[in-house]
Amino acid sequence: MTPHPGCDVEFVRETRIGFWFLGTETWAKHVVSVALNDLERLIPERKASYAIVLDAGCGQGKSFRPLIEHFSPQRLIGVDAEEKCLRRARIEASKENVPIELRRRDIAALDMADGSVDLVFCHQTFHHLTRQEMALRHIHRVLKPGGLLLFAESTRAYIDSWVIRLLFRHPAHSQHSAAEYMAMLRAHGFIFGPQNVSLPYLWWSRADLGAVEWFGFGVPAQREETLLNLVAIKPKQAD
Repeated sequence: MTPHPGCDVEFVRETRIGFWFLGTETWAKHVVSVALNDLERLIPERKASYAIVLDAGCGQGKSFRPLIEHFSPQRLIGVDAEEKCLRRARIEASKENVPIELRRRDIAALDMADGSVDLVFCHQTFHHLTRQEMALRHIHRVLKPGGLLLFAESTRAYIDSWVIRLLFRHPAHSQHSAAEYMAMLRAHGFIFGPQNVSLPYLWWSRADLGAVEWFGFGVPAQREETLLNLVAIKPKQAD
């Protein structure tokens, strides 16, 4: 874990190959866009536009274009812990007509006003965080009542697989199952039902990289889920 005095940021640095891959068009097309397409169908009473969108853990900015295409925001805010990522994100932001504000922060220490955001996109971010409970409190705080959290996350089963342990770096204590992530979200005041949850079992998220299915043995009915896509709502009124 790397602390950064003066900006209240803590994070586990990605490997060189990890940083490279997260800036590729393969990542943008086959991971970010696929997740957004799945999340979009889970949104209840979808609006034509979400005025203020927060990209929580924006990385190198590869999600900016698809977020604009899907949600037509008036303003987009990108938050990330690493300046090296934000330098790349600034390049992506310069390509867009929608105003994009970039901030270097830990999501567990957001410096944003209460109820200032309509939609939070949190894609493959939580398994990097060392202060997940605090991050959820801040996300819930900055969302407007009725606002949406689009939560897309790899579970412990995937992060602990041999290929991910070999190529990427994550805080071991921060990994959870799909059920544990859902319980965490509910504990922090978010609401959602089965119709707002998807558990895709994509080939690249499996320890065998899809080989068992490719050889004709099918997808196991009994398995530990590797991915969680979920749309959670901040209630309009406190229960």
